[in-house]
Amino acid sequence: MGYPGPVRDNKPSLDPFNLGKGWKGYDFGAAFGKPVKLVNDALMQAIGSYEGGRMLFLGLGTGLGAAMILDNVGQPMELAHLPYRKGLSFEDYVGERGLEKHGKKKWRKYVFDVVNRLRAALQPDYVVIGGGNVDKLDELPEKSRRGDNTRAFEGGFRLWRDKALVV
Repeated sequence: MGYPGPVRDNKPSLDPFNLGKGWKGYDFGAAFGKPVKLVNDALMQAIGSYEGGRMLFLGLGTGLGAAMILDNVGQPMELAHLPYRKGLSFEDYVGERGLEKHGKKKWRKYVFDVVNRLRAALQPDYVVIGGGNVDKLDELPEKSRRGDNTRAFEGGFRLWRDKALVV
């Protein structure tokens, strides 16, 4: 299962920033009475999009999801709330709130800037940009490709199937 927040020990470790409260520590496996593998939702889509090497995944949606996979080792990253401009975070500029506040033209400019800053800091081989708002980008930053939310299904299958992938 993909969860829109940090996950630790197969349970939500915090309530999601952009959704309701009450999820922290919730045991989905116990609730369903079935084995569950719970990961951050950006990581799940990243795993489904991964094609080897060092990949940075950024999900443009309600907020900003992020994950990195380095040589088959996946790591969710809480980059959304890092400071960016004028005391606001990356998410405030490239998430849904930023799109609504700044309009599509400026939002696209901020997306390119954020991607380029994160690429410089993290040195991925390639960037996959997914999430519900990726379709609002006519062009993509250099060494980036468009993600697709349906890749999260493949990510879920890979979590159960691929022993080489470590999360």
